[in-house]
Amino acid sequence: MTLAVICGHTVSAQVTPAPALASLKTVPVPEPDNLGDFIRDRTAAIKLGKSFFWDMQVASDGITACASCHFHAGADSRSKNQINPGVVRANIDDPLVQDATFQVGGGANYQLKPEDFPFHRLSNPDDVNSTVLFDTNDIASSHGVFNTEFVDVVPGQAEDIVNPKDDPVFNVGGTKVRRVEPRNAPTVIDAVFNFRNFWDGRAQNIFNGASLWGTRDPNAFVGKANDINQLELVKVSLKNSSLASQALSPPISVFEMSADGRTLQNIGDKIGRVHIDSDDAGAQPPREIGKKLLPIRPLGKQLVHPEDSVLGTDSRSPNPGLQTDTYEALIKDAFQPEWWRSTKWVQVNSDGSRTIIDRPNSPEKNQYNLMEYNFPLFFGLAIQMYESTLISDDTPFDRFMEGNTTALTAQQQRGMQVFQDQGCIGCHFGAEFTIASVVHIGEQGRIAAALFGQQPIEDVGFLNNGVRPASEDRGVGGDDPFGNPLAETRLALNGTFRQILGEDPPVIPTGEDNIGVEGAFKVPTLRNVELTAPYFHNGGQLTLEQVLDFYSRGGDFREGDFPGVLPVLNLSAQDKQDIIAFMKALTDERVRLEKAPFDHPQLFLTNGHQGDQTSVTDDGTGKATDEFLELPAVGRNGSNGHPNFLETR
Repeated sequence: MTLAVICGHTVSAQVTPAPALASLKTVPVPEPDNLGDFIRDRTAAIKLGKSFFWDMQVASDGITACASCHFHAGADSRSKNQINPGVVRANIDDPLVQDATFQVGGGANYQLKPEDFPFHRLSNPDDVNSTVLFDTNDIASSHGVFNTEFVDVVPGQAEDIVNPKDDPVFNVGGTKVRRVEPRNAPTVIDAVFNFRNFWDGRAQNIFNGASLWGTRDPNAFVGKANDINQLELVKVSLKNSSLASQALSPPISVFEMSADGRTLQNIGDKIGRVHIDSDDAGAQPPREIGKKLLPIRPLGKQLVHPEDSVLGTDSRSPNPGLQTDTYEALIKDAFQPEWWRSTKWVQVNSDGSRTIIDRPNSPEKNQYNLMEYNFPLFFGLAIQMYESTLISDDTPFDRFMEGNTTALTAQQQRGMQVFQDQGCIGCHFGAEFTIASVVHIGEQGRIAAALFGQQPIEDVGFLNNGVRPASEDRGVGGDDPFGNPLAETRLALNGTFRQILGEDPPVIPTGEDNIGVEGAFKVPTLRNVELTAPYFHNGGQLTLEQVLDFYSRGGDFREGDFPGVLPVLNLSAQDKQDIIAFMKALTDERVRLEKAPFDHPQLFLTNGHQGDQTSVTDDGTGKATDEFLELPAVGRNGSNGHPNFLETR
């Protein structure tokens, strides 16, 4: 096997520290320095990425798109069949699951109501020690696919061949319903500024072209053909590409988009085997998706608005899909030919090894042409290129910071001052409104002393703020599928930081009692926060008022001196209203009204099932009959917007 290494250049910290608050227009959009080694045409790559993101054909069921959980301000505003009963592992038989009973609504397929929130209710919302009226480990999240087992893809066919699997949790009276993810789906808007993505940070800053695990994955190889008749397997490294890493997880997640056992090559074939144990731990690259999608017409089941800001010139309206009739053609337009053009094939053997072979007369399931084998590279980078355009930098706050003194009301200006005085800015820092950003981590280092408690060492940008007990969901305190801690702080402690991440740790903890990572989650941006309820990684707060009550009392679960105990702010009623007014000044109206670059193709959204949590309609196959919502295609000039989560108009 021939190996080569292609690396981006290290991004040095800025000499001048970033301001505590600034317009987002002052922050450069992170991207890898070596992007041109892979992308031949940026415009074509963005077109490919937007198509992938919104296309319902990507999922095993031919219905669920990446956008199905990120269609409203980059998040999900559906409210039926959106409860996970505390199942925090992909394997619902995992003994670590402490409670898999539905407490909110009493069962799957429940229609959430405002009175269900918050999930930890107190007799006095300002006093953490007051009587607990209700508490649950249930999670408000997003439903994806039914529990099925992958059999095969049919190249060019949107729906995979699957076998049904029993689902002891996600069912109503024995009839299966769509599974619900174990964490609330965060917005993808402005996510390009995050150093790592997902709530637990498992989507690595370095993209390896094959999985979400970056330099942690020793088996991540892509194919490269400098000559059409030669092919070598190489390792690649693209820094500041956490969005590309993140993109490879949902298509092979058995909760979100995939039958159990599908790989990204299958998706390219259509997509393939992933997920065994924890949302995507142990998953194989999504090559099977490649086999499936490459001959498919992009967005072939959906209308594309003729004035779509990216896809409009290629729209077939009033017919569905793009004029370009295959994803193969879009990939060739977007990517350098050495990543997709070769007469050689790759055979993935049962032990995980790979063999370069001549083109087979009758390909087996484990044999891939170069475009299929490298489908994870194309899918990840294209999604990143598209999501990198989703930047909400035209808010009243941005205009105020650029010198328009009338852009914020007097109350919003008071709220901005209280936001800073009360220490909110300690976590929601800079133009990005999060300390989990590329810029902040570039300045502070990947691990540093904690913001709160007795100053343990923690992964910068990841905090335990007491939303739930750490025993329910360890967050960044968990492990990767290779037996290593997710927490980079623990890598520094056990001496494997350089070996795994390729650089020296900025600080080394003195011991496990000097680490604050259990139950810690990524600090989210506050931009467009009024549009992205419900809040926190468990989706347990409905309103910004509830969120401010939570922070005023110092969180709900204060587990010792650390990890990360929040300070008790004791905010006044006026303080809370002023801060909320300020947070609403972080809304970009283009996001609310779906104006470019936030316009999109048509999307049909599953919206729970016919019936309720006590009874559903069986579609004849043991599955509940889907209900659907249509999200119409929107062009660059936008729409009237849509109601927020549980909002009526």
